[in-house]
Amino acid sequence: MSVQKAGSESVAPSTRRSAADRLCETATNLFYTRGIRAVGVDEIVHETGVTKPTLYRSYASKDDLIVVCLQRQIEDGNARWDAIATRYADDPLAELRAHMADFADEIAAPDYRGCAATNAAVEFPDSTHPSRMITDDCKAATRKRLGDLTRRLSLKNPDGLADGLMLLIEGASSSRHTSGSQGPSSTLVETAEMLIGAHLNQK
Repeated sequence: MSVQKAGSESVAPSTRRSAADRLCETATNLFYTRGIRAVGVDEIVHETGVTKPTLYRSYASKDDLIVVCLQRQIEDGNARWDAIATRYADDPLAELRAHMADFADEIAAPDYRGCAATNAAVEFPDSTHPSRMITDDCKAATRKRLGDLTRRLSLKNPDGLADGLMLLIEGASSSRHTSGSQGPSSTLVETAEMLIGAHLNQK
């Protein structure tokens, strides 16, 4: 079934999907670099090269577009986590260290503007905003994954280590904004290793 544009011209579903993907990619980049609230629908359609009716055929509202953009960014992060988990399936300690190194590499990247989920949560403090379920679930899932991993180690307090590492990740991400890539965030791997070692040595 074709989809009608404004006027009588029809657009194949594949074209509509392509426009939706381009809109999402453009919006994701703008939201991440400039902030979600700072970017309006007019700018998104202008940068994408489509019409406003095309956007609203793909996404019912800006909030719907925000949710899809966040979901895709979170899926990308989950894919990186899964790839590391597969690589170190039989070595939880090596896996844990690899995840911390991956977070450190991400935070050190020149175009890093913070965690997209955290940024969105700060911009939308209202717990009823559609994005909040996405961002809150993302953080809860990361905490659970860290806990599941540390519980595979012979530790006295595996959940304490998981939460400590979560705090280090969040802190490194935040300090990257104010201190740059050579500030405290650059010590993420070293500090994580000290925390892991302290927990491994607990009796």
